[in-house]
Amino acid sequence: MAALVMALLTAAYADPAVRVLALFPGKAMLEVDGERKVLAAGGKAFHDVRLLSADPREAVVEMAGQRHTLRLGSAVSANYAPSARREIRILKDPKGGYFVDGLINGSPVRFLVDTGATSVALSERHAAGLGLQHRVDGRPVGVGTASGSALGHEIQLASLSVGGIRFSDVRAVVIDGDSPRFVLLGMNVLSRFDIDQRENLLILRSKF
Repeated sequence: MAALVMALLTAAYADPAVRVLALFPGKAMLEVDGERKVLAAGGKAFHDVRLLSADPREAVVEMAGQRHTLRLGSAVSANYAPSARREIRILKDPKGGYFVDGLINGSPVRFLVDTGATSVALSERHAAGLGLQHRVDGRPVGVGTASGSALGHEIQLASLSVGGIRFSDVRAVVIDGDSPRFVLLGMNVLSRFDIDQRENLLILRSKF
């Protein structure tokens, strides 16, 4: 099962207090008055909360006859004041990895969160798919990998987005060959978050 990008959206109502813990097509993991439940769109209500629709970006729920749209990446406090910090919640996949969808220079990418990587890292195959001219624009470097030493090119990405949070001028290394298998989200990006791991859930909380 692919890991899912998630955002903490908190609100307090006279009716049940609801948090969206996970969003994915046609379903959402909700916390209603402290109880967690995965609801299917159009299915049965849980504590008088019904999920009308859901996709990876937002969920529409109905409570006390009123509809509320909760968007991925946004947050509201008990008094509906927007949160200054944003959260990305990522479920561990069955093989133990934490995957999150994002963008590199506007093109979709699936990242593997890797706290052991000093920077964003990707293979030549990934670079070609993204249209990166690493041999023209990059600087040759030697890199250490899990399988030993390798050659690569250090480049600057114009933009990188993860969980709806955008960064500019991000350092990355394109490694010669077909490794790594996934684009690695390294510490030059992860250091901009507070990282909280809870069992099978990884929470990236922005520092700004």
